[in-house]
Amino acid sequence: MDKIILTGDRPTGRLHVGHYVGSLRRRVELQNSGEYKKVYIMIADAQALTDNIENPEKVRQNIIEVALDYLSCGLDPAKTTLLIQSQIPELCELTFYYMDLVTVSRLQRNPTVKNEIQMRNFEASIPVGFFTYPISQAADITAFKATTVPVGDDQLPMIEQTKEIVHKFNTVYAPVLVDPQALLPENEACMRLPGIDGRAKMSKSLGNCIYLADTADEVRKKIMSMYTDPQHLQVSDPGHLEGNTVFTYLDAFCRTEHFGRYLPEYADLDELKAHYRRGGLGDVKVKKFLNNIVQEELEPIRERRKMFERDIPAIFEILKKGSEAAREAAAQTLSEVKSAMRINYFEDAELIREQAAKYEEGQG
Repeated sequence: MDKIILTGDRPTGRLHVGHYVGSLRRRVELQNSGEYKKVYIMIADAQALTDNIENPEKVRQNIIEVALDYLSCGLDPAKTTLLIQSQIPELCELTFYYMDLVTVSRLQRNPTVKNEIQMRNFEASIPVGFFTYPISQAADITAFKATTVPVGDDQLPMIEQTKEIVHKFNTVYAPVLVDPQALLPENEACMRLPGIDGRAKMSKSLGNCIYLADTADEVRKKIMSMYTDPQHLQVSDPGHLEGNTVFTYLDAFCRTEHFGRYLPEYADLDELKAHYRRGGLGDVKVKKFLNNIVQEELEPIRERRKMFERDIPAIFEILKKGSEAAREAAAQTLSEVKSAMRINYFEDAELIREQAAKYEEGQG
């Protein structure tokens, strides 16, 4: 079976370094690996509207921001199909059919849905579209026959829901849908990079993000303001790594070769951590080291973004062509689904002949 990737992001704002280490960097590696026949990256605007329905302009304006972040990070339209979810109507039809395969109680038990509802304070006023987005996500994955879905560990319940839908459909109707597998980040620190204030999640509303589009000066200021160890008041004080945002970021970004370039008195990150734990290493020195590493990683991304920003119509053309190609693939899957469900009336020549013969006999 051909290996196919499907993943994406909600266009509710510019992408940040949490997106980068959690998924974008890995997507570029997978795209360039040669292991996958197709790579589909979706800008999930329809899903974003489920909790932004009264603010569609927010979603509309961020389409191009996300696309620029994708291209700046190295996603290549020659190797990867970049698409906009709302431009593939077949996904809505697949979602409608899949709804009959899932119970309300099953959706209510989905941990990701429960967490998202709590985070948004929906309580009893949950939009139906938001409540059922695990089903919509199953449509996205299966429409392109994705074998592999790169996700964070918080999204594993969504993949499990998709696998259940696939199993039930293939059992009830025919083995049409592909059973997807989750692909988790290899680096544990990349699974959920905290905000610069130490909070568990980066959030635009909290102002605790480092965006891929931030200037070098903005990145430096944010890193130098990072939450560290509140008990590490003096350089001589022993430091704690647990909950220390700077070291979490170092776990996500740092490589051994960075020490030779920016901090040659240490051999590797383990040695730096040991010194911090025993005391005698100041937070400012560690933050400056992290800043050098992050700037090195983001500088080529910033430069590519400047280049792509010069021709925005070309970006929309990339998205249009990608959406058209994706729609062809989704339409083929939908045709197979409808055939398996026996609702492809006009394409079923045997059905038409049988019905015609039955009524001809009755008249005879």
